[in-house]
Amino acid sequence: MAEVSSDIEIARGAKKKQIQEIGQKIGIPTEHLLPYGHDKAKISAEFIKSVKGNKDGKLILVTAINPTPAGEGKTTTTVGLGDGLNRIGKKAIVCIREASLGPNFGVKGGAAGGGYAQVVPMEDMNLHFTGDFHAITTAHNLLSALIDNHIYWGNELGIDTRRVAWRRVMDMNDRALREIICS
Repeated sequence: MAEVSSDIEIARGAKKKQIQEIGQKIGIPTEHLLPYGHDKAKISAEFIKSVKGNKDGKLILVTAINPTPAGEGKTTTTVGLGDGLNRIGKKAIVCIREASLGPNFGVKGGAAGGGYAQVVPMEDMNLHFTGDFHAITTAHNLLSALIDNHIYWGNELGIDTRRVAWRRVMDMNDRALREIICS
């Protein structure tokens, strides 16, 4: 019986295309790609504005409700669906939002999908894309802790705690955390 490659072996063996080549394939000129390395980029706001008048494409939403220790399979399904649509000649792009935070808590494998239906480089996907969200929340929460600590130890600056609202933040939606009050 043939040995099956692991997700990480498949990811590391993938032949990635340059982000400029991918952008050209879907009609995004190189000057509108803000690269993060050779295989990732953000799209300029200018380009996004320039296509506002274009006819809308079709949207397929992949969602799930039954979590398992390995995840629900949304990313794997999404990537496989995108690959399949492109294979039959459709122009498909995959957009993944709010990828799993499970890997950060040691709860499950990754947020990049699995097998041959995964996002590469998987390490970057599993570490919050380019790290923007984590950096922003960490900086914000550091300031929150400094303000809280300053007030606790005497409030020498005279910060009016009834007028200043400086909430903690997370890079996920969590309704339960919206109304916590520290007094």
